[in-house]
Amino acid sequence: MADCVTKVELSISCLNLLDKDVGSKSDPLCAVLMNTTGNYWVEIGRTERVQNCLDPKFSKKILVDYYFEQIQKLKFAVYDIDNKTIDLSDDDFLGEFQCTLGQIVSNRKLTRPLLLRNGRPAGKGTITIFAEEVKDNRVVNFEAQARNLDNKDFFGKSDPYLEFYRLNEDGKWQMVHRTEVINNNLNPSWRPFRIPLRSLCSGDLQKSVKVECYDYDNDGSHDLIGIFETNMDRMNAASHNSPAEFECINPKKKQKKKSYKNSGIVSFKLCQIVKEYSFLDYIMGGCQMNFTVGVDFTGSNGDPRSPDSLHHISPNGLNEYLMAIWSVGMVVQDYDSDKLFPAFGFGAQIPPSWQVSHEFPLNFNPASPFCSGVQGIVDAYRNCLPQVKLYGPTNFSPIINHVAGFGAAAAQQPTASQYYILLIITDGVITDLDDTRRAIVNASKLPMSIIIIGVGGADFSAMEFLDGDDGVLRSPTGEMAIRDIVQFVPFRKFQNAPKEALAQSVLAELPQQVVSYFNTRKLRPPNETPNETCD
Repeated sequence: MADCVTKVELSISCLNLLDKDVGSKSDPLCAVLMNTTGNYWVEIGRTERVQNCLDPKFSKKILVDYYFEQIQKLKFAVYDIDNKTIDLSDDDFLGEFQCTLGQIVSNRKLTRPLLLRNGRPAGKGTITIFAEEVKDNRVVNFEAQARNLDNKDFFGKSDPYLEFYRLNEDGKWQMVHRTEVINNNLNPSWRPFRIPLRSLCSGDLQKSVKVECYDYDNDGSHDLIGIFETNMDRMNAASHNSPAEFECINPKKKQKKKSYKNSGIVSFKLCQIVKEYSFLDYIMGGCQMNFTVGVDFTGSNGDPRSPDSLHHISPNGLNEYLMAIWSVGMVVQDYDSDKLFPAFGFGAQIPPSWQVSHEFPLNFNPASPFCSGVQGIVDAYRNCLPQVKLYGPTNFSPIINHVAGFGAAAAQQPTASQYYILLIITDGVITDLDDTRRAIVNASKLPMSIIIIGVGGADFSAMEFLDGDDGVLRSPTGEMAIRDIVQFVPFRKFQNAPKEALAQSVLAELPQQVVSYFNTRKLRPPNETPNETCD
């Protein structure tokens, strides 16, 4: 799967910088560095030098590739530049600030104090970083139909489809979209479809667009019905008046027949340019990501006191459960403003009555199951372990339905204000598979995603089945999940990989899941003005 990468432009300004110059003011420059491994930092860009200024607004932007599924550590180092060398080690250091790109993106604008290398404040100096996504996020919604198309088949009628082409800078045509095939119909209506405006015409409404209509053949020898050229301005007229209609011309037939008129008419009932929000639009626009953890305490994990148990905490203070919580939680926490995470256990007998529970708070406080930050989840897990008896069975549906209750409430909101991520860490085979399928199909209608990390060496084939990558998940009654919201990853596949690899794998699909939910429902970010048609 392609990485979820977006270009982000960072604008930087500072206030109250230290004055290192005698007789004038500091001449600041900001270098931006990214952490690669350990304590190794690589410079990814630097601003211009602003002369004689303690409150610089740097005009040069820093362009960064943003990956949701990675923790991207950045350092903003400010120097007073008094020479012509590129090396910054011989310039006066004015202070630095470190954070993750996720923190900047989720705040959109971040102001923090600058620190010296000893950790003390750099006077009253502050830095402000403003993030903006670089893109044209307009899409064109089309509703197309045709009438009186030429019949290319001896038996039955043509099976028409359309192909859309953009004109490249080199004068060559490049296909950007193909509709579905309508079987046996000379007057087809295609399902509504959308094409990004940048793909279709690079955002230029006067740029030529070519549309070709074909008769589909199984052997790949599709017959050309006709062609026309137009542009977005002409097609866009369809949104305001009557449908925009174009004659399909077949050049060979036109050459042969003097009486030839056309090979049919293609009309656009709708050709509407709208803004499509991206994942960053939602995050920067105030959408909150809510992170909940569910931990498997069933007996198959083994007695936590035994070194063979998956719940055994090793001398280095970790086990597979803790590593999974840290790995995913450290990325997600940047997008949750209060950093209070509900955490639950399932499959254990809990005090005082020793009833089996499938959704008990790790902190044993039903009124407030929240843990403060990822460290809070880890602390609650460690405190909980000696107090419960591992039991069974392995039921997922109670905790999925629990979080779905919050998702259902959020789904009533008029904007894209909340999205829920449930991380389930488990060692074994689901025992309530039908109920879990039903719960997931229901949750697919809500602003919610489910991440399942399998620890240990059990048979996880049922988990792969829940992850709808190979086919659409259905409930026991046959109801289809309206979108794929489950991502399953076996932990041991990553045990020898860099620690970031697990988070990258389990979170890679999440931005698209967020976008597809909110865009399908035409929900805008809370802080945005209403989404309007662009003309």
